[in-house]
Amino acid sequence: MALPTRTLLFFFVALAVATHLPSAFSLTTRQTETDSLDASVSSSDGVTAAATTDSLRGGSPSATYAQVCAQIKASISSASAVYYPGDPVFKWLSSHWAATSTQTSACVVEPRSAVDVGKILQLVGRYRTPFAVEGGGHATNPGFSSTPGVHISLNSFKSITYNAASQTVEFGAGLSWNEVYTALEPHGVSVVGGRALGPGVAGFTLGGGYSFKTNQYGLTVDSVVGFELVKPNGQVVGVTQGSDSGLFFALKGAGNNFGIVTKFTLKTVPQGPIWGGIVTYMDPTSLAAINLATSKFSTQSTDPKAAMLSTTAYYQGMPLTSVQLFYDGPNPPAGIFDDFLSTPSVQSDVGTRSYLSFYKQSPSNDTYGMRNYFHTVPIAKYTPKIMNLISNLTVAYGNELASKSLVFMTLVAEPFLPTILTHSTSPSAYPFTRAKAYTPFQIFLSWSDPAQDAVFESALKRISDAMYAGLVAEGQADSLLAPMYGNYAWGGTSVARIYGTNLVPLKVVKLRVDPTDVMGLAGGFKV
Repeated sequence: MALPTRTLLFFFVALAVATHLPSAFSLTTRQTETDSLDASVSSSDGVTAAATTDSLRGGSPSATYAQVCAQIKASISSASAVYYPGDPVFKWLSSHWAATSTQTSACVVEPRSAVDVGKILQLVGRYRTPFAVEGGGHATNPGFSSTPGVHISLNSFKSITYNAASQTVEFGAGLSWNEVYTALEPHGVSVVGGRALGPGVAGFTLGGGYSFKTNQYGLTVDSVVGFELVKPNGQVVGVTQGSDSGLFFALKGAGNNFGIVTKFTLKTVPQGPIWGGIVTYMDPTSLAAINLATSKFSTQSTDPKAAMLSTTAYYQGMPLTSVQLFYDGPNPPAGIFDDFLSTPSVQSDVGTRSYLSFYKQSPSNDTYGMRNYFHTVPIAKYTPKIMNLISNLTVAYGNELASKSLVFMTLVAEPFLPTILTHSTSPSAYPFTRAKAYTPFQIFLSWSDPAQDAVFESALKRISDAMYAGLVAEGQADSLLAPMYGNYAWGGTSVARIYGTNLVPLKVVKLRVDPTDVMGLAGGFKV
């Protein structure tokens, strides 16, 4: 498969930040509960000595998927809609960036109000029908935002309301970050949001969220002040620190375990011109120099306005390196990025521009329809030996997988300041500890042949194992137990590695909010 020249130069940097989510995480969800059960839950607060999410998870559907789709169509308002296979809208609303996360559902439901989302949840919950909720559609893990049952599309939740007085913005879960940034630009503000075109706001935010502004303001969840949540029993509520601190904590990083979020309210931050762009290198001498420059930036940079991504890629038998440089101001101080700019490159577009222009330079959807997997390793410092290991693994596994229908491979260093977790004192589900910051090193594999899925899954885990071995040798053995970023994590990752010591308090919230584990009917990392 050949990519256009300009696309090639920008392509793998875009992949470095295309997660998401998405997490997933285009959001996925499920629900279960009859009206009588809702009443009993209300009177008992949903927690009994015998009730556990593990024992309640799953169950057999009591109606066919087609019957549930028909009941949903009869129950929701005329503003909402149900689509079936064969309808072009069905295909559009259920499509995913990655073929690995795509399934054909019995129907796609497009609710246009939170109340209708509640009606849908009550029905799929009552009949124990598998379902998924899709926001941006950038999940790569099978079943995380797709299902053979009822597919719920958040496409119509597109409202954006900026409040200058409170310096906040409320926006719908069906939006992309591109749409949010575009709406905010005329007001001279932005938010701590995503770094690439394509991923939706929902899964990204619910998984934690790393941004080019994270060094200044923390994670995306650190700037959230409120959620509009449709609970598993269909109730629509606003969730803030003041209204329900336990549920607010859980929604900040624990994904789709507690209902369907239909709106987010985030703090805004001032936004003027920025400096940045992408620089691409191909010469082996340049690649070695960029490894050293990345390590130096990781260990010595202290300016919170400066950020970067360093991507090592394998494409058509060639190793490539690209860096995406960012400074939140019209010009960076001398010295911050000099090592990157003085190294001979094959392409560079750095300069002063708007934040929106900078964001739009990454065509992450160029990999649409391929079989894609992400994984992650938490790293505190990118030492020279770790950067060299990244380069060596890229070449070794690129050569190994080339005959197995490999399309593209990237390993991405994402340096952040060690202070990024100090910007909020409010607890969050992710990360489970804020005592030390770990960056979400990203592994990305893309291939075309479904028969090779197991081969690439194995490679993903072996690359991860090799990175951990290298970290231990470099005195970073604590990475073995550090929080893993769920928006990058491979689907088979243990939830204990993502939620750690927060797993027990999350289960407590789960039993209160979703005692019959409606949300367990959908994919994702389940608590």
